[in-house]
Amino acid sequence: MVRLFYDQGQYNRCEYDSCVYFKQNDDPTYLLLYVDDMLIAARNKAHIQKFKTQLKKKFDMKDLGEAKKILGMKITRDRGSNRL
Repeated sequence: MVRLFYDQGQYNRCEYDSCVYFKQNDDPTYLLLYVDDMLIAARNKAHIQKFKTQLKKKFDMKDLGEAKKILGMKITRDRGSNRL
């Protein structure tokens, strides 16, 4: 799946973690993949939705909404300070 976006030059693979891909622009986007788990992180929710729409056109996937856990780790948000 990642090859689709990686090979087109849209995303770069992180040199420190091969499960992390990123797109640097005015609104950076991060794609974290591990087996069948995926987490998309960006500041702009519309950008995330657009990316999900692109993925759904190519793959059979379920949108589970906002992440609460990934790889057994609890995700907490502090929207006031823009932190995960």
